[in-house]
Amino acid sequence: MTTGVIIALIVIVAAVLVVAAVLALRARGAGRGGHLKRRFGPEYDRAVARHDGDTKAAERELAGRVERHGSLHARPLEPAERERFEARWTAAQERFVDSPREAVGEADRLLAELAGARGFPDGGQYEEQLAALSVHHAHHVEGYRRVHRVTHARVDGAPDGGAGTEEMRAAMVEARALFEDLVRPGRPDGGRHRAGTDGTRPAPARAHHTWSFSKSRPKES
Repeated sequence: MTTGVIIALIVIVAAVLVVAAVLALRARGAGRGGHLKRRFGPEYDRAVARHDGDTKAAERELAGRVERHGSLHARPLEPAERERFEARWTAAQERFVDSPREAVGEADRLLAELAGARGFPDGGQYEEQLAALSVHHAHHVEGYRRVHRVTHARVDGAPDGGAGTEEMRAAMVEARALFEDLVRPGRPDGGRHRAGTDGTRPAPARAHHTWSFSKSRPKES
């Protein structure tokens, strides 16, 4: 076998290896993207939108969240703690009728405290707390984001942050789903029905309580 033939064979083998490596990397990337999309659901689409359609950038962000918070094990609430949080949430809902802005602010504070009590990052680190919640409660974390945005926004000095009563109402309703996920004992998985990591079965889901705003017309603050 001549030297030229040997060199040609080496080049061909090297080219085949390069092509195989590229295909493997592409397959791995596609697999990771599919896993992240399944895990994050609507949060995946929001991340892609925030990155102007750049899926790779969005997936890097989401993968970073999983790396930082994926191993978090939320601690169960004591029965007395759970009752206190539930009582405060009920009071906030009732307050909405007369003071929607104050009620939404209380919902924002309550979710931050409840998440901290369950073992997520402290509410003083809102962005990191939200990132951790999105890893474990991806389908409901948007409600927290909305009440926080309404609470802290200020538009032209408007006392309600520029949000109307209907927007605040929608934020409260959506935030309730995250509250119920967090307040239930032994449910760090965002409400997905599966056995826990310790082999125990999660508690059965409770029915959502209906929340009516029709008792009286809310006063605008």
